[in-house]
Amino acid sequence: MVKAKYQSVLDLGQELNIQNGAVEEENGILKIKGTAKTQYEKNALWDKIKAIGGDNPNDIKADIRVADESVYHRHTVKSGETLGRIAKHYYGDPMKYHKIFQANSDILKNPDLIYPDQELIIPNL
Repeated sequence: MVKAKYQSVLDLGQELNIQNGAVEEENGILKIKGTAKTQYEKNALWDKIKAIGGDNPNDIKADIRVADESVYHRHTVKSGETLGRIAKHYYGDPMKYHKIFQANSDILKNPDLIYPDQELIIPNL
């Protein structure tokens, strides 16, 4: 029953391709574990858990690890995106675009010129 409650968390884990995943239900508690690629993906899973069970859910235990802690995320640019829009998505603040620009100075020469399909590092703040 608790597994059905958190099915959207399990679906997100599949969508994110969480590695070494395991799910077990024991005495009314759902135990999940796995490894997310980045901190951003781990946070997305926790946000989904909290949206369903509240800030301190007592019916789920999650052990989610991060494979690459050197970056917050890796983002593939889509048509029409700007560094400001990308910064707003990941950091909630479009003015932090310069952090993304600095982290990608090896491939970006101008913060106003990004192209679809470029993979950008979204740095930890």
